[in-house]
Amino acid sequence: MMVDAQEKSSKRGKRLYPLAKLIPNALTLLALSLGLTAVRFGLVGKYEMAVLSICAAAFLDMLDGRIARLLKAESPMGAQLDSLADFMSFGLAPILVLYVWGLSELHRVGWMVLIFFGACCALRLARFNATIDDPDRPQWMREYFIGVPTPAAGILVLAPIWLQFSDWLDLRSMPWVIIIYTVSIACLMVSRLPTFSGKGRLASVPREHVLPIMVTVALLAAGLFTFPWLGLSFLCGLYVLALPFGYSSFRRRSEMATE
Repeated sequence: MMVDAQEKSSKRGKRLYPLAKLIPNALTLLALSLGLTAVRFGLVGKYEMAVLSICAAAFLDMLDGRIARLLKAESPMGAQLDSLADFMSFGLAPILVLYVWGLSELHRVGWMVLIFFGACCALRLARFNATIDDPDRPQWMREYFIGVPTPAAGILVLAPIWLQFSDWLDLRSMPWVIIIYTVSIACLMVSRLPTFSGKGRLASVPREHVLPIMVTVALLAAGLFTFPWLGLSFLCGLYVLALPFGYSSFRRRSEMATE
């Protein structure tokens, strides 16, 4: 009888799944929902809410992978779900919002740019999925992405919209500038440009730098919430300025690895 009870308990335990391990996938689905909601806001002309929804989706996308690693809840299903959510929230949603906002005036040319951006996003995610579990990939290379990641590209491509919100510049009167900019961001996604991933050794800082970093984050948060569009422009500008440093860091590490 004791053996039967133990077998039943073991079978019951196998059927149970830790609730905490559902959190990363729940966050991914929430990010996907925000991407779809951004499309809805764009279609009804609520562009500010559309941009904010995509930014919120990017924040959740940044959290889900880290929480999955923290909870040891990484899984092949979670990785594929994350890629699908990224394609929707940062590949299709931003360019659809941008198309409705300004590129629709160019008709077929604007739609061609939309398709090009979406295709580059799909290629970027396919390449990432193909190399993420490569056993021959050196450990230090996991500290870098190859090409601008999809969430960053999805936010950067919306720059013409929030520049108009901040009363800096309305590029709708210069649609070809929007096209050149959008194509450039799409090409950065599929480029071989190394960018910081925020993982591994590069994600650590000396203890004496913690307080200055926290003060800087507090200042950036204050600016972002007080002047959201100017603050977003500033953060994206910092990201773009960091791209050459990511390339030089990757090249230096590569040379050290080959010595």
